[in-house]
Amino acid sequence: MKHKLLQSIAALVGVAALGLSGCAIDHSGQDAGKPTIRLAYQSFPSGDLIVKNNRWLEDALPGYNIKWTKFDSGADVNTAFLARQIDFGAIGSSPVARGLAAPLNIPYQVAFVLDVAGENEALVARTGTGVKSIADLRGKRVATAFASTSHYSLLAALGRAGLSASDVQLIDLQPQASLAAWQRGDIDAVYTWLPTLDQLRASGKTLITSKELAAAGKPTLDLGVVSKQFAQGHPDVVDAWRQVQARALRTIKDSPEQAAEAVAAQIGTSPVEAAAQLRQGSFLTTEQLATPEWLGTETVPGNVAANLHSAAEFLANQQQIPSVPPLSVYRDALYVKGLPNVLG
Repeated sequence: MKHKLLQSIAALVGVAALGLSGCAIDHSGQDAGKPTIRLAYQSFPSGDLIVKNNRWLEDALPGYNIKWTKFDSGADVNTAFLARQIDFGAIGSSPVARGLAAPLNIPYQVAFVLDVAGENEALVARTGTGVKSIADLRGKRVATAFASTSHYSLLAALGRAGLSASDVQLIDLQPQASLAAWQRGDIDAVYTWLPTLDQLRASGKTLITSKELAAAGKPTLDLGVVSKQFAQGHPDVVDAWRQVQARALRTIKDSPEQAAEAVAAQIGTSPVEAAAQLRQGSFLTTEQLATPEWLGTETVPGNVAANLHSAAEFLANQQQIPSVPPLSVYRDALYVKGLPNVLG
């Protein structure tokens, strides 16, 4: 099993060397006379989409081109970092825990907590399959995006029900591909995130949410990460990026209608649906970000490091990574320079 794992990770690195695939790139407003900041985003409802839609980073950094690239999962974002194709990325805590571990050892740092997974990620069984509980998944075809927070949560959910990954037919599918397979009747259950999750719920039963798993000690986060080399060379850009992300969190809290309109424009849904999706997530305040429970400060590293280390321990037990790095690796991977004052 470990040999196969190493082979699969080596294949990932090989794909990275070939460049990006399975992503959509926004080249609008590119000026050949300016340096370019490259950002990876995903379509889950978050402040990152508000920043993109409102062009706040473009306004804050007029001396740069801002290039946004859409990715389907954290595994794809990791691949892009390995290929040195991006500077910032929106990515789940499980793929970050994996990315910071050997053999990937991706040189990036966590600079922001975009959201804490709640009811916006869940395991759903298709109507007509006879699945009424997680235990009923034995022998069933269950899809998730491998190396994502949903994959991590699925394994944790199976374990709570006394099942292992080998007790189900586990299938690696990105959210939209899982929806198509669901509609064809090719799969029985899916663990995924919004907005695809809401489409699955229309003809399925929710078995467990990431909010429930968090309460049981298996929380997952959506994080904003930055290349270590980029952060060292451009700390002013990282500050500007964190400031607009903090502005987005305040918008979600204080102006939910404006937040919903921006998210709706990015994911192609109505403001009403976007508002409902945002309510399913859990968003920190800017004051919470720099507390010991989350990112912390330069003198007191936050609990996000312990969260990532715990995720790595779980992944190693599941033979998803070969070994667990020391906690110091995850503490060193927190970019907390200037917190909390830099958030404004």
